[in-house]
Amino acid sequence: MRDLLTAADLSPQDAQRLLNLAELYVHDPGRTPYAVENQLVVLWFGTPSTHTRVSLDAAVVQLGGVPTTITGCAEPVEDTAGALSAYGSVIVTHGLPGEDLSRLAAAATVPVLDALPLRSLADVLTLRQLFDDLGGRHLAYVGPGDGVAVSLAQAAALAGVDVVLATPEECPPAAAGVAAAGEIATATGSSVLLTRYPRAAVAEASAVYAGRWPATGDPAPSVPPPFRVDGPLLSLARPEAVVLHELPPNRDREGADELVHGPRSRVFQQAANRRPLNQAALYTVLQGKGESPGVR
Repeated sequence: MRDLLTAADLSPQDAQRLLNLAELYVHDPGRTPYAVENQLVVLWFGTPSTHTRVSLDAAVVQLGGVPTTITGCAEPVEDTAGALSAYGSVIVTHGLPGEDLSRLAAAATVPVLDALPLRSLADVLTLRQLFDDLGGRHLAYVGPGDGVAVSLAQAAALAGVDVVLATPEECPPAAAGVAAAGEIATATGSSVLLTRYPRAAVAEASAVYAGRWPATGDPAPSVPPPFRVDGPLLSLARPEAVVLHELPPNRDREGADELVHGPRSRVFQQAANRRPLNQAALYTVLQGKGESPGVR
């Protein structure tokens, strides 16, 4: 693995190795304290994100590296890529437009990782911790058809999870991203389905992922009532079903107390898992191999 721009860049075997290594970092964050000693990791934020920045900072420091953050850019992406490649050993991005991200990866001479697939893989790590076997598990996403929805579908399909995305008609997920998720699902024996009906998506789900309203960078819409993840909707899921959320919730619109602090919530376990998953990805690209001692 050199670059990771979308979860679809990984094979199921790649994803499995990353998840296995991340699980080791969950239990022993300092297991490789000199893995990237004194190497600079550039964090490029197109949009701000507290959870993303702190989880990446923690991952880099615990691997022995040095994080530095930039925001915005007034020069061509290709020029920035050349300069950052001269300074850093890897570039991690958050919130860059897709075209800019592709141009950055094409021009950079160091690995480029995007934080969105890292987030989605951390969500899968959470599911793996909660359920012994993910094969055939049903994950329902209820929310806007944004990049989080698409990335989640791709990452979950890599782990053999059946995914149903329930999104409003006026906010569908990107067709190309969903098609890529479908191709992964075919390879892993899982499925990725789309619906406009949250109740159908949630029925018998093992996990319900509540999307954030509004999607990052978009005007703030009201949550369409059928898409509100609340008690009545969750009652359709399996008794052991858990609730996930990308964080932070829009507290005025999403019923955040029930989502974040309810008995089904595992959102802070999700948040905690971003650091070890980031460590696993950084170790993999900076060590130039897909596994470390004890990882298969």
